[in-house]
Amino acid sequence: MGRENPAEEALILLRSRLCNPNYIFTPFSDSPDSNYSKLKFIISSSVTEACNNSILLLGPRGCGKIAVLELVLRDLLVEHPDMISVIRLNGLLHSDDNCALKEIARQLCVEHQLLFSKMVSSDDNSQFMIAMLQECGLAHKTIIFVLDEFDLFTQGKQRLLYSLLDAMQSVTSQAVVIGVSCRLDADQILEKRVRSRFSHRKLLFLPPSKEDLQRLLEHILSLPTDSSLPHDYAVEFNAKLHNILGDERFKEILNTLSSSDSTVNHLLRFLFRAVCHMNLESGFLSLENFKSALSSVQRQPKLECLQADCSILELYILVCMKRLEVKEENSYNFNSVMKEYKAIHDSFRTPDYYARNVCLRAFEHLLQRELICFTDNRGHNQSVEYRPVKLLISSQELYQGLKSSRSCPVS
Repeated sequence: MGRENPAEEALILLRSRLCNPNYIFTPFSDSPDSNYSKLKFIISSSVTEACNNSILLLGPRGCGKIAVLELVLRDLLVEHPDMISVIRLNGLLHSDDNCALKEIARQLCVEHQLLFSKMVSSDDNSQFMIAMLQECGLAHKTIIFVLDEFDLFTQGKQRLLYSLLDAMQSVTSQAVVIGVSCRLDADQILEKRVRSRFSHRKLLFLPPSKEDLQRLLEHILSLPTDSSLPHDYAVEFNAKLHNILGDERFKEILNTLSSSDSTVNHLLRFLFRAVCHMNLESGFLSLENFKSALSSVQRQPKLECLQADCSILELYILVCMKRLEVKEENSYNFNSVMKEYKAIHDSFRTPDYYARNVCLRAFEHLLQRELICFTDNRGHNQSVEYRPVKLLISSQELYQGLKSSRSCPVS
């Protein structure tokens, strides 16, 4: 089937690559200056030299912090299968100290085939964790604690972080604490007693450079010439891909994509859509596939709602609210909007003028569609007419919506 339908086989291969973080970040593991190499060196030296370490992986969401960490851990578990134990926590689930200590105890019990009791107190779980650190240290086994959403663990009294880092001061313990956070000041929000025990190692993850981006695109989208795919088809596919990547129009698409979000995750979503648009009859990617993917990624639901779903009265109300904002009226409500609506009608003698109760229903529809909202949650008992509101769309979106709306009159 693969030889009868090489395009379908290629499509399956490309999709599987885009869903596999280990494959995507492999080309970055070659460089000695990459975060992969630096992180692997720190953890590997901690394992082989029996020393304790703590490190923070910092960068915006979607830049590959967890993906690179998982790639490093996978390789180290292959190199040192009996010397590493990994404990994973997430600040969204385990920011409470008692919950985190219980989860650590549970994972340690599973890892070392021990019985775990849910009824044990938090202090007992803490003592168990310290004892396991010492036992693993004596057995020359390193426990690696991965704390995702690290900044959430700094809320409250930071008992967990203190217990972990303080236990690592012992000569007999052997552990590595890896914090992952999108807050660049994550180490600055630590308490003084916790900060004094932290190693202050940080790795900053940035969006890929233009050279890295080119290498990444070729790595993900190029077909192997020595696989079950027909050799001539793979060669021709790669040649056409190379022409697309060098095209100035494609570079403009990439620049537009990066201007809104330059993270690897955003790029992968874009590439997945482009691959899904590939024509199976021709069997090759085209520039049109990437253009379609860009328009799909850049969808603006609020603008689409303006263009298709808003009545002419609702557009009038939105314009009135924008006029009030231009006049620097920071706080306005439905009554203020109605005064502005009447002023427009009196000035331009518009043929469309609706009763107040009809306008109120249109106003409520805009609230339901979340094109406008109340400025605060206070005044639930107050009538809708008197509660302050604000626009949730920009001037540009409103202009584009009016320009292309089916309901908006030409004049």
